[in-house]
Amino acid sequence: MSGAETLFSFRDVTLDSGGHRILDGVTMDIPAGGITALTGPSGSGKSTVLRCCNLLESPTSGRITYRGDDLVDADPLTLRRDVAMVFQRPTVFPGTALDNLRAGAPELTEDEAAALLAEVGLDAGMLHREADHFSGGEAQRLCLVRALTTEPRVILADEVTSALDDEASAVLENLVSTVLTRQRGISVLWVSHSAEQVDRIADRVVRLDAGKVVA
Repeated sequence: MSGAETLFSFRDVTLDSGGHRILDGVTMDIPAGGITALTGPSGSGKSTVLRCCNLLESPTSGRITYRGDDLVDADPLTLRRDVAMVFQRPTVFPGTALDNLRAGAPELTEDEAAALLAEVGLDAGMLHREADHFSGGEAQRLCLVRALTTEPRVILADEVTSALDDEASAVLENLVSTVLTRQRGISVLWVSHSAEQVDRIADRVVRLDAGKVVA
């Protein structure tokens, strides 16, 4: 995607935690649009990069910008509405699916909530089902929809299929590549340790190893 605006810019970003260097001089530009996959072995810093992108972590040194603005000046809550994160294991809140969706958008109507569920292949009848009764794949789709309620421009997806079976993983991959990127125009940063998955869905790939960008 040549000519795309820069979404995130990392310049010599280092992050130390617990006496360990997690990120080591990371310099890269992540363009807007499509799916950028972050891949590499366990402990390479992939998830930490995501967490830095919406201020769940802050670097020890270096500079990160989002759409040209320095993240040190960003309000975390405002940023997280624009840069939403979906985690490795689906985490649903107590209550129904509708309660979960209204956690980020209290004014959401039932019709609007049903339309969101439909986008990810969930039936409107599930709105009033207790969220903790959802299967793993259904719960992860609910988490994805919950992230969409704030109308983000970016989704950070951290190993979101690793706890799912092959069928549920394929459904989620398809939703991300069609609903998020093509239909909604959302930029996705997708962390995965699976080379096969990255080959299937990524528009571009960043490889990390030992906290450094290696490709």
